[in-house]
Amino acid sequence: MDTVDSKSPDHYVDLRQQDRDSETKKFIESNKLETTSKYAFRGLRDLTHLSLANNNIKALPRDLFIDLDSLIELDLRGNAFECDCRAKWLMTWLKNTNATVSDVVCAGPEDMKGKRLNDMTSLQNECVSTDFILHQSVASESFNKFQDIEVSKISKPSDIEAFQIGSDWFFVIADSSKAGLSTLYKWNDNGFYSYQSLHEWYRDTDVEFLDLDGKAHLILASRSQVPVIYQWSRSNQKFILQGEIPNMEDVVVVKHFRIKEELYLAMTRYIGDSKVLRWGTKQFAEIQALPSRGSMILQPFSFKERYYLGLGSDYTFSQIYLWDEDNKIFDRFKEVYIQAPRSFTVVSTDRRDFIFSSSFKGNTQIFEHIIIDLSL
Repeated sequence: MDTVDSKSPDHYVDLRQQDRDSETKKFIESNKLETTSKYAFRGLRDLTHLSLANNNIKALPRDLFIDLDSLIELDLRGNAFECDCRAKWLMTWLKNTNATVSDVVCAGPEDMKGKRLNDMTSLQNECVSTDFILHQSVASESFNKFQDIEVSKISKPSDIEAFQIGSDWFFVIADSSKAGLSTLYKWNDNGFYSYQSLHEWYRDTDVEFLDLDGKAHLILASRSQVPVIYQWSRSNQKFILQGEIPNMEDVVVVKHFRIKEELYLAMTRYIGDSKVLRWGTKQFAEIQALPSRGSMILQPFSFKERYYLGLGSDYTFSQIYLWDEDNKIFDRFKEVYIQAPRSFTVVSTDRRDFIFSSSFKGNTQIFEHIIIDLSL
């Protein structure tokens, strides 16, 4: 019988360094092993019987048995396997091997305790995570002018939102001055021209176009009052003031997004907490508050059915939040350093996904969204 000092560092064994009782059979039993070397069975192509029974194995290295072409019988009884992402490769191997394998009983996690890994076709955890890695830093560039916009009613433009209703194209300029007048412009084949005045004297900081229950709406955020909602009137061909979003003073940016069929708003506040709201029965209701000192942007975006919020900060690290589908809230996911970020914009190619973050004080930062296999 092969033995190993159970008090050796990390309680692992490299079988290649031990004397072999047989070239075809190995019995490494009752040694309190917690794992083995990744290369423990490298080159043992004639091994037919292997026992690692009655140890304290919680996980085995990926592809540990890849060289065991002649294996007939494997005994893994009496161990403490954690049936988490580390066991994903073993679960797959059990389905494909021709060898007879003993029961592999899960000792954890709690919801897997007592189950047989041999019977499983998938783990509850998908064993995939993601990350954002800095890809590139880009200096600012310029564009050629197309048109001078008549802005006699605009004193301090803060945001522009472009959208289409039917076959007509519009954009809105939100005016953040005390004497400002946010204005709607319409395309008339030669350019955009003033079409409707909105929301006078309210220091509007942002405007968002969205569809609510099949109808076109605008939300205007303001530093001097709560956000207000306008609805497009088909008969008047104008936006009509419909209502407001209460208890949301001093919002600098508002963004809408959808998760599955649910509609949400991300409300950015420079002082205090930024908020996430969900559209319910004819109104928005708060579901989460995010601490956001010095934030000028709370931007929703998604990649491959993963939903994120990018929360910028002028004073500290910006935060990326990831949607928790079970609890229906966003969890803090990653910190990124960007000097005074003002936007997070998704750019995707055929095979790669990026997030562009513009900066008020520095270069635009480009982060690549990557997939990480946690079962490796």
